[in-house]
Amino acid sequence: MKISKCMTRDVQIANPDQTIREAAKMMCDCDAGALPVGEDDRLVGMITDRDIAIRAVAEGKPCDTKIREVMSDEVLYCFDDQELEDVARNMADIKVRRLPVLNRNKHLVGIISLGDLSKKEDPAVTAKAVSSISKPGGKHSTAPAA
Repeated sequence: MKISKCMTRDVQIANPDQTIREAAKMMCDCDAGALPVGEDDRLVGMITDRDIAIRAVAEGKPCDTKIREVMSDEVLYCFDDQELEDVARNMADIKVRRLPVLNRNKHLVGIISLGDLSKKEDPAVTAKAVSSISKPGGKHSTAPAA
């Protein structure tokens, strides 16, 4: 199955000059733990609830800190025409719970999350992805890799 068949299409996009308070409010309003960050019609990063907690709150940064100061600016993504199983395997390898979805013109068309995978993919594939993602390590881990 293609990613386009199970991704979430209605995606809220944050601007890097918005504050982390605004990002948190946007996440609350749309019941999401991450927001793509866009500028000048380009995807420039992702901001997660974990970024806000670890890179801002834990460091004593104020609520008016700009998103660009704490967002992940390494943009990891997948394409809407990729196979779900391949993307699930990639999410496990790179230890992310969600990925922005781009079309082949590199425009944001959605987001794919573990929740989306769990609704459409073989449970064994989803379980393997969750297991790999949950192991310590990876870019945002605060625990030492096992």
